[in-house]
Amino acid sequence: MSSTDLKTEKEKMIAGEPYYPSDPQLLEESKVARRLVRQFNDSDVDSVELRKQLLGQLLGNSGPKIYMEPPFRCDYGYNISVGDSFYANFGCVMLDVCPIEIGRNVMLGPNVQIYTATHPLDPEERNSGIESGKPIKIGNSVWIGGGTIINPGVTIGEGTTIGSGSVVTKDIPPYVVAVGNPCRVIKQLKKN
Repeated sequence: MSSTDLKTEKEKMIAGEPYYPSDPQLLEESKVARRLVRQFNDSDVDSVELRKQLLGQLLGNSGPKIYMEPPFRCDYGYNISVGDSFYANFGCVMLDVCPIEIGRNVMLGPNVQIYTATHPLDPEERNSGIESGKPIKIGNSVWIGGGTIINPGVTIGEGTTIGSGSVVTKDIPPYVVAVGNPCRVIKQLKKN
């Protein structure tokens, strides 16, 4: 028996190993996250403290000064870690089957989508219902323009700006401006 056989589906999921999302524990945890997300998205614009409380229950870790505009969507929430002074504009989606680590002073434009979830390329294996994921890391002081999609396994370096509408398919170094589909570096920035 391998060590993978001893792991729960949740442990496999977080480790980026193939897992079955239909596992009862994962289904229940997804329901909990969806309820919290619904409460957050349905909250009144003046309910700032309620929104902070809901994000505190939903996210795995967050700094004291974070603000997200509803609507927001995620799979589980507990795999999302955001640093202090984090801002996400309307329509943010974080598919967090693996960890999403976001640094301090990060701003996301509207409709930014962060996907850790992946599926097998082989159709037969994909049809079995098995999935996996790859973690995503976003450094401190990063600005991600509206409509950007960040694919599984990507790291975005500190101080970087990602242009609107970009599709980030590979790592982006620190202190650059990167844009496009696929996203590529177009300018080096000075480190402060």
